[in-house]
Amino acid sequence: MDSEGSRMMEVAALGRPFSLGMLYDCRQDSLIPGFTLWDCDDLEKEKRQRPQPNSNFEIIASESIEDKSSALDVGASLKASFLGGLVKVEGSAKYLNDQRRSKNQARITLKYKASTRFEELSMSHLGRGNVKHPYVFEKGIATHVVTGILYGAQAFFVFDQEMSENESHQDIQGNLKVMIEKIPCLSIEGEGSLKMEDKDTEKIKKFSCKFYGDFLPEKPPTTFQDAVKVYQSLPTLLGTNGENAVPMMVWLLPLTNLDSSAAKLVREISIGLVQEVQSVLEDLSELEMRCNDALTKKTTQQFPQLKKKLKRFKEMCCEFKLAFQQKLVKKLPSIRGGGEEEFELAEILKKRHSSPFSSRNLNEWMDCKEREICILKSYTSMMKNTKIIPSPNSFHEEVLSVKHVVCLVFTSLGSEEPYLSALSNYLKGGTNEAESQDSRTYDVEKEQWYLSNKVPDEMRKQVKLFSDFAEANQEKKNIKFLTVALTDEEHKGSSIYLYKDGFTVSENFEPPSEPESVTAADRNHNSVTLKISPPRFGAENITSYSVEFCVRGEDGWNQKTEPNSGEVTVRDLSPNTEYVFRCRAGTSAGVGPAFRVSDPIKTLPCSPPGKLQAESNSSEISVCWEKPAELGLEVQILSYIVEYTETTSDSKVKDLQWNQTRSRGEKVIISGLQSETKYAVRVICDCGGDGRSKESMTANVRTTKRDFERLAEYLKHISKKINSSIPAVYTLPLTEDELDIDGCRRYIFGRKTLRQNRTIMLLGATGSGKSTLINGMINYIVGIEWNDDFRFKLVNEDLSKSQAHSQTSEVSVYQLYHQDGFRVPFSLTVVDTPGFGDTRGITRDKEITEQIRRLFTSADGVTQIDAVCFVTQASLARLTATQKYVFDSVLSIFGKDVAENIEMLVTFSDGKQPPVLEAINVSGVPCPKNELGFPVHFKFNNSALFADNGCLKNSTCNEDDDDDESFDEMFWKMGTKSMEKFFTALGNITTKSLLMTREVLKERKQLETAIEGLQPQVRVGLAKLNEIKTTKEKIKEHEAVITSNENFEIEVDIIKAIQKPLTEKGVYITNCQKCSVTCHYPCAIANDNKKAGCASMDFKGMCTVCPGKCIWNVHFNQTYKWEYVPVKEKTTVQELKSKYEKATKAKLTTQQLVEKQEEEIANLQDFVLSLIDQSACSITRLQEIALRPNPLTAPEYIDMMIEGEKSEAREGFQARIQSLEEVKERATLISKVSQRDRLLKSEEQLAEERQENKEKKSAFKKFTSWIGLG
Repeated sequence: MDSEGSRMMEVAALGRPFSLGMLYDCRQDSLIPGFTLWDCDDLEKEKRQRPQPNSNFEIIASESIEDKSSALDVGASLKASFLGGLVKVEGSAKYLNDQRRSKNQARITLKYKASTRFEELSMSHLGRGNVKHPYVFEKGIATHVVTGILYGAQAFFVFDQEMSENESHQDIQGNLKVMIEKIPCLSIEGEGSLKMEDKDTEKIKKFSCKFYGDFLPEKPPTTFQDAVKVYQSLPTLLGTNGENAVPMMVWLLPLTNLDSSAAKLVREISIGLVQEVQSVLEDLSELEMRCNDALTKKTTQQFPQLKKKLKRFKEMCCEFKLAFQQKLVKKLPSIRGGGEEEFELAEILKKRHSSPFSSRNLNEWMDCKEREICILKSYTSMMKNTKIIPSPNSFHEEVLSVKHVVCLVFTSLGSEEPYLSALSNYLKGGTNEAESQDSRTYDVEKEQWYLSNKVPDEMRKQVKLFSDFAEANQEKKNIKFLTVALTDEEHKGSSIYLYKDGFTVSENFEPPSEPESVTAADRNHNSVTLKISPPRFGAENITSYSVEFCVRGEDGWNQKTEPNSGEVTVRDLSPNTEYVFRCRAGTSAGVGPAFRVSDPIKTLPCSPPGKLQAESNSSEISVCWEKPAELGLEVQILSYIVEYTETTSDSKVKDLQWNQTRSRGEKVIISGLQSETKYAVRVICDCGGDGRSKESMTANVRTTKRDFERLAEYLKHISKKINSSIPAVYTLPLTEDELDIDGCRRYIFGRKTLRQNRTIMLLGATGSGKSTLINGMINYIVGIEWNDDFRFKLVNEDLSKSQAHSQTSEVSVYQLYHQDGFRVPFSLTVVDTPGFGDTRGITRDKEITEQIRRLFTSADGVTQIDAVCFVTQASLARLTATQKYVFDSVLSIFGKDVAENIEMLVTFSDGKQPPVLEAINVSGVPCPKNELGFPVHFKFNNSALFADNGCLKNSTCNEDDDDDESFDEMFWKMGTKSMEKFFTALGNITTKSLLMTREVLKERKQLETAIEGLQPQVRVGLAKLNEIKTTKEKIKEHEAVITSNENFEIEVDIIKAIQKPLTEKGVYITNCQKCSVTCHYPCAIANDNKKAGCASMDFKGMCTVCPGKCIWNVHFNQTYKWEYVPVKEKTTVQELKSKYEKATKAKLTTQQLVEKQEEEIANLQDFVLSLIDQSACSITRLQEIALRPNPLTAPEYIDMMIEGEKSEAREGFQARIQSLEEVKERATLISKVSQRDRLLKSEEQLAEERQENKEKKSAFKKFTSWIGLG
């Protein structure tokens, strides 16, 4: 150690004011001012100086005490004094004190060092004999004397850049270093080099700069550009001759070399202890930085309890550091001077290591706080729609500001930490050695609330629940979500408080999580039932469930809320539509997060079939239903699936085994069932790719018991026997239904069923065999066999006279409801019409047509048809005029859409090809054809229907009887086969609506009415023309007398309306009271209050016939008919003039009188033409929709019928010819109207023509000539 004490020392000046000959105490590393060994003059004489110019720069990237000390050439001993606070540094040495405030600072330091000269004392001067003041040795105040000084200057440019959390410290520091390395280059290149690339300019804007130096710049640099300028000016700041240089290094000579009695440095502090002290102080500086960083965190600012703990910790660390340095100040000089041993310093370090202030404990606590901040930050970052309240006062204000407040409370942030108490007690001296020993193993982590058992998991759960709850209710205005730190020892870590109207509802509220699962429990066409599994958390607080839904691909969400239950049904949806669903649990405060059903749920394509009805017999069930009330867009029902199964009283639907059958319509018959058995039936719509509907309501039905083996036997039992011959004949029990249709009657057979109904209409000439054919049909339908000894009739031809009359004069509708045992699978409506072309002539045929019209147009009548059946005799090789008239009369009733439903029922057939088919083809009757080109037809021979089959049971029959019976049986079998074919075809035919047929009948009625009105109007016009003609002739004849005497009487023909009494009873009429015109006769409307429905009225209730076009309520049923007859009357010219002068209010000459009369004729012509146009429109429409024109509207046809009547000369033919002659006039008029070119002219042409007619004197004469009535 002595050799070490006598050795020359080299020490960094560190800004201290060293000079040659100055005394220095190495024990305390301090200058001894005011004392010296030599006089100043002597020192100046013995001083030697030599220049030592040098400069360099260095980049320092480290911030450790070791590297800073190395940058300033500070040795271990001086470093120990600096760390202990013995040395106060100045100038560039202040760099040693500079520390980063935060670990988020990236730092690079640029060091500049320049030396100028070296000064020293001569060796001769250092001899003992040259000492002028030896008493210094005796005082022992110094250990060394300064014998050499290196002058120069140093500067440190400290560049910092703040770093964000997402930036890498290494990358930022690298960028700093690259830019700072350019500064020395920039200083050499001069000012122009300050121009940088844009990217570099952006980088340097982020730099800050601090300057520590032995220079005095005009302005300390704070930016990169400032630093460059100062760096460029450093050489000049030293002075021209280096006069501004300062001591940088000094050389110290031990005083013991001059006098052995002088004080000396006994020992140096070992490097190991110095390093340990340095480590302690560096750890404390590091902790201070970490505290600073933690205190600036947003999370720390949000929770003042955390901030308070960090500040307290930082303050205690600073206090400990100061105390530690104070101990160093005491110990270092004593150890260096030999007063104490080095182990004393080691003991201080040892005690610190075992104290609460050990680096491990301090860093562990700081790690825990940083982790706590990180945890809180992660929690708060999860919270949407949440306000963090740092102040309890503000918290209470927020609680009172809204109805509901949900608050996440961190309950342990402010709880006491024993470790901080231990630090405080240690500083106060309250920790004895034993406690100190225990603190070595102090468990800092054990005190942290977030590391307690189960607390982290519970806390994460609560934060998740709270944040999800807040986000789910962010649109609600009556609820707030807050986060605050309050101490609550009962709930460790965190808890959720619920407030309502400022009052605490719960301090441990658990918001509901999303439901565990949501599945479609049931789907319908307009609803979806969701099965909801309760949430995993918060289930006890649930008051309801909210289901939100929208059409897939759309944004408009709808909501449905139901009380707390396991299922929620969402209604009013659209069929065949995909919906997206999400479900939330609701509480009194708000709703929880949504569970989104992963896949869209599609509603069923349509609603279930409606109003299912079923009825049964012994082996079949008839089922009918309504079409679905709701059908999805573009959904088509391909078929219906009908399911049925046997049931018992204790059967459950889910356990039943269902059988299936299909139907394309809304009816089906389930066959092959057990009698007296209960069945359940339901129907499903099959919509192909769109899926199936829900099942309909289940119908329960029981099959019946069969009392009779055959239906025919049962009917025989309940029918009335009217003939005891062989076979016996029975009339079926028919019930007449009230049918308020004049000329029509309806009979009901059986009880109404759900079976499909087919409607056929039988038409034909009188004697064609319609009645017998109908009887044949009923016998086939109810199952009569050839061998049976009885037959049935629907109509008994042997009834009383009144009944017979009704059968021949009225349309009869037979409604045959299906019964168990029918040979056909449907109910049947048979419309039997009176025969056309009988001896009563066309008048009767018109009555039949009117009866059919009423039947088809009445609400109680027939609305649809399956087959229009012409009953005709097989033997007709050609059609007579009367027969053709029958066909055409029938066809003219129907619309064109019925053409495919026309069938020929050929009676009196013998099995060969009936000749009548060729005759029908020749006549051009529109009807479907078979593959041979003949009309679709069915052959019947009803001669065997009531034939005697008694030989089957009577052995006394002769051979001729047997032959007859074999023929009868053959015809019976042929008829049975024909019936089977006919009804099979009927079951497959497409039903047709009678809408078009109704329109045909309506148009035909309107045409007849218009023609009825047109004929008298034309007659009036002709008579008027004759009146004008005779008047003009009389005026010319007596012109001389009239000129002198206007009162001269002349005799003229005029038209006068007369009332012709009606003699036929039960016939009604429509007369216009205003116009004195008969508008419709005969009329079917008896009630004047219903005259708006008369055929002469349009849809507005205005008459289309009378000249005034009057409203319906001035038309009445009266006992007379208006007719116009010509009469002779005497009048004067003056009377004629006064009639027109009254209208024109002007005097007329004789010529003007004639012109006025002709003008009146022209007006009448316009009116008649309007009637013609109206009639022409009806004719055109009938051509479009009617299957055949009315034969009674064709003059040529009527001529042919007249010739036919003459040649046949049947009974009453003369009366029939007279009727045809009367009809011919009307037919001629219709023919003219239908062929008129005028209908093709434009409105402008019509107006011009009308004006032309007014100007021509003979216009009306030409008009009547064209009509054919002139």
